[in-house]
Amino acid sequence: LEEAAFQLQQIFRIDISIALNILGIESMRAGRCRVAFTCFKLAADRGYSKAQFNVGLCYEHGRGTEKDLEKAGFYYCQAASSRHPMAQYRYARYLLQHGPGSPWDRHHKAVTLLEQAAVAGVTEAQAYLGVFYMRGLQPQEKRGLKYLLLAANSGDAQSRYHVGVCYEQGLGVQQNLAEALRHYRQSAAAGNRQARERLRA
Repeated sequence: LEEAAFQLQQIFRIDISIALNILGIESMRAGRCRVAFTCFKLAADRGYSKAQFNVGLCYEHGRGTEKDLEKAGFYYCQAASSRHPMAQYRYARYLLQHGPGSPWDRHHKAVTLLEQAAVAGVTEAQAYLGVFYMRGLQPQEKRGLKYLLLAANSGDAQSRYHVGVCYEQGLGVQQNLAEALRHYRQSAAAGNRQARERLRA
């Protein structure tokens, strides 16, 4: 009986958090940012990762509350620890730009989080890793191309352009100008200015 009561409490707690988060989203859409932030915060403090991510966004962009990157990082970290993919991406970016601790530790943790987010299908993380591995101190071109292709296949025109550059210059792949042109055309058709310029050149 005690176990059943405990499970009911857990379900009730989760349901309340989901309801508060939905109320927060609807309030944000209606332009009631302070109400939205309050709802997100109540759900986040109950441990609901989607609300923790939303609180992070509010703090990062100053919506419904004062802008505070440290608090944004804290809530992204909370959500990322529950494997929320977009929070993993945002927290990784936070670590690389503002995070505490030694640069090596921040860098290592950020790359791990980016990899997890990329595997979960976050296009922004795939694109970021693709460029990161191409331009790092010790470039890993094949690995970078793998992530650029993932992001390009998810519709990211900038990554599609970078894939074209890889084929044109033979980075991580056999040089193939016809394939480079194909990627440049697709990227340009999606509105990428660099790809249009490269085609003209």
